[in-house]
Amino acid sequence: MTEGKNHDAAQSGTAVADAVTWDDAPLVEEMVAQAAEPRGTPRRQDEESFWAHWRLAIAAVMTWALLILAFALDHFTATPHDVILALYAGAYLAGGTIATRVALIDLRDRKVNVDLLMVTAAIGAAIVNAWAEGAVLLALFATSNALEHHALSRTRRAVEALMDLSPEVATRLGPDGGQRVVPVEELAVGDRILIRPGEKVAADAEVIRGESAVDQAAITGESIPVAKLPGDILFAGTMNTTGALDARVTRLSSESTLAKIVRMVEDAQQEKSRAERFTDAFEGPYAIGIMVISALIAVVPVFFGVQFSTSFYRAMTLLVVASPCALVIATPAATLSALANAARNGILIKGGSYLEDLGGVSVIAVDKTGTLTEGRPVLTDVVPLGHTTERDLLTMVASAEQLSEHPLAAALVAGATDRNLPLQPATEFNSVTGKGITALVAGRRVLAGNEPLFREFGVPVSETAHDRLAALRADGKTAMLVGTASGTADGMADGVAGIVAVADPLRVDAIHAVQEIHKLGITRIVMLSGDNQRVADAIAHRAGIDEARADLLPGDKVAAIAALKREGKVVMVGDGVNDAPALATADLGIAMGGGGSDVALETSDIVLMHDDLTKLPYTIGLSRRARGIIRVNIAFALAVIITMVILTLSIGVPLPLGVVMHEGSTIVVTLNGLRLLAGTHHRPVFKEVAVRQPVPVAG
Repeated sequence: MTEGKNHDAAQSGTAVADAVTWDDAPLVEEMVAQAAEPRGTPRRQDEESFWAHWRLAIAAVMTWALLILAFALDHFTATPHDVILALYAGAYLAGGTIATRVALIDLRDRKVNVDLLMVTAAIGAAIVNAWAEGAVLLALFATSNALEHHALSRTRRAVEALMDLSPEVATRLGPDGGQRVVPVEELAVGDRILIRPGEKVAADAEVIRGESAVDQAAITGESIPVAKLPGDILFAGTMNTTGALDARVTRLSSESTLAKIVRMVEDAQQEKSRAERFTDAFEGPYAIGIMVISALIAVVPVFFGVQFSTSFYRAMTLLVVASPCALVIATPAATLSALANAARNGILIKGGSYLEDLGGVSVIAVDKTGTLTEGRPVLTDVVPLGHTTERDLLTMVASAEQLSEHPLAAALVAGATDRNLPLQPATEFNSVTGKGITALVAGRRVLAGNEPLFREFGVPVSETAHDRLAALRADGKTAMLVGTASGTADGMADGVAGIVAVADPLRVDAIHAVQEIHKLGITRIVMLSGDNQRVADAIAHRAGIDEARADLLPGDKVAAIAALKREGKVVMVGDGVNDAPALATADLGIAMGGGGSDVALETSDIVLMHDDLTKLPYTIGLSRRARGIIRVNIAFALAVIITMVILTLSIGVPLPLGVVMHEGSTIVVTLNGLRLLAGTHHRPVFKEVAVRQPVPVAG
């Protein structure tokens, strides 16, 4: 509708949201200028002037005031006709000036829009002395435009709120510990910054010193502040709540996660769905057709004896009832409301077309490591054999592994440290490729690895140990034997002392997310993994996933996605660099977490800003709601237009009734689309899944 096409921005090619100010020339020019600024430049919510924000509402109120005053004086007083006419003319100016300007701008660009239809109909009403009807048309038209502008500007505030998150200054620490307040644009990678309690984080950074809880709700959607310790990552725009933090900048302000989110939301509002593109292409030819038909209806009946005033009145009514205002606003009202809802819940959808497509998916492919699992190994089992205690077994293997840089070794050492077990010094550490490690601990040769390692050192492995190893591995865990190869100490004999197992734990929300996806009617969920088939099968079984495909390199994942696409529309969910080709190949790519790899974020179509898989079924459900509302809006708009056109051409419809039906349908579809602004994703409270239960160590 009027305020509805963003023609200037579209021609300039800038990333200005279509829905922000529809054909609102001054405000579009302002936003084009904003879009020309560097991408990382923060902009404040108060930059839109009072007049730019409220002028449509003011115009509507003035139109109604003049219309009501003119009607009251005309029917209840003896006011001169010229005064009444002047008031109606004032209502025309108040309600039609903006629409006329938009219509003329589009005509200059050789475009015909619904504003021209409305202005022409109002002028026609005045020609046949139906000033009141024309004023009512413009008053309702101005009111619907004001409602649309208000409704769609709420989606723009999702961007403005994100922009407002970025602080303008930061406290930079010098080498001597001195403090200096500088603009965030001056921060460089490697600079140290101080974040006091109650301050916002100025740039993506890594904590060096200090402990605090940081409110990340605006970025990740987490409702509870997250504890931050040295080594943890901070996102720009998040709020430090309790303790002071000394942090090292890891990204420039223009390349921070927050800056990327702002760009994604801006681009999302610029990107149109297929339905929007269709209605945009449809509006111009349709408007021209209606004007031609209306002209024929006004002129042709005169040659058959019909009075010109009668045929002209009917032609003006047809212009009103056939105007596609409701049809044009039906899709963006719903799409942009859904995009705003998603952004508020930490879900970034990069365009209306992706929102539209998501509701029609039939296959979901999901990466294992870092997506279904936490992406880091943890100690899960300590199984002593013989007379060894759990405490001695874990102390021995962690002492030997502390010299290793392998992730499995880190998990064992962390497991012992978490249980306050004292590690002993280790020497003569040796890593045996494909088998395990050996080291001297307290005078003993400690072995940790698989059966070939123990055979190499002549240490027998009992049937009991074989059976326990097989059981743990069947459960998807990496299990290793622990023992000694020579000498005795602390009463421990040579041989296998026990087994320890490590696993990449399943996310606590994975099972629930898969269940909710199945409830949505998606029965095909496939896990893609570079791990071995045994581990993949165990994780898939525990999560309730239908199929696991393992031993896949990045190229294999692309081939798997291509094969799945033959079965239906495929969504790929992943988080790492190795997932990027598959994300790009799928019909839709969904990246997990704002802290995921840059490549995954760039190649994906949707980003779940917090590593919360339950947001996936919520997003699918939101897409389906949006698709349903769009279908209802389009069907309702078409039904009203067709019905009123038939009645106008057959028995004739009074212009006031045509005005009410036309503008009423526009308001109805707008309000129906706004329903998508409601709704919030609530992360369920989960019990820890079995693999993440703390491992008891007796002692």
